[in-house]
Amino acid sequence: MFTGIVEETGRVQDIQTHSGGITLTVKSRVCSRGIRVGESLAVNGCCLTVKRAASRTRPGLLSFDLLKESWHLTNLQYLQKGSEVNLERSLQANGRLGGHFVTGHVDGMGHISRREQCGADLKLEIAAPGKLMRYLAYKGSVTVDGISLTVAAVRARHFTVWIIPHTLNLTVLRVRQVGDPVNLEVDMLAKYLERFLSLKK
Repeated sequence: MFTGIVEETGRVQDIQTHSGGITLTVKSRVCSRGIRVGESLAVNGCCLTVKRAASRTRPGLLSFDLLKESWHLTNLQYLQKGSEVNLERSLQANGRLGGHFVTGHVDGMGHISRREQCGADLKLEIAAPGKLMRYLAYKGSVTVDGISLTVAAVRARHFTVWIIPHTLNLTVLRVRQVGDPVNLEVDMLAKYLERFLSLKK
């Protein structure tokens, strides 16, 4: 479980494809500290399990195994050596919930359809599949590449979010451009509500 409050951006060091899937290695400054094999880390909003932790011989390096299905269903498939990724460690039981409950299970991908600088802030319009748009609501929560954001507007085929300078500078959104794919996770409460209402019919 995560909160959508990105701690840092890491940088892809290596991508290895093999018969069992893909091994992704990321360089981290903050999230690699004290994290152990078997623990979870959100990478662009995808919950991944640490396969190999940082050590004296591998300072700051974290490796993860991904199934090919996870790779192809998320924007991790577009990563290259040197790409930046959003990183967040899992929520501690005594930690603060600064964003909203995020599972790290990406529901699908959207694409940035408009990027507009408005003073110090950034306005993003994100086109998303209809199967995800149904869960979005004005002032509701959405996770974009692992970032907890508030929905500012909802249209038929896209939604709008505003990005403050702190979030822009700390995350990969600073390099995202129109047309770029983003990982989306909708609010789990909306999915549970839909399921509950379907059972009452």
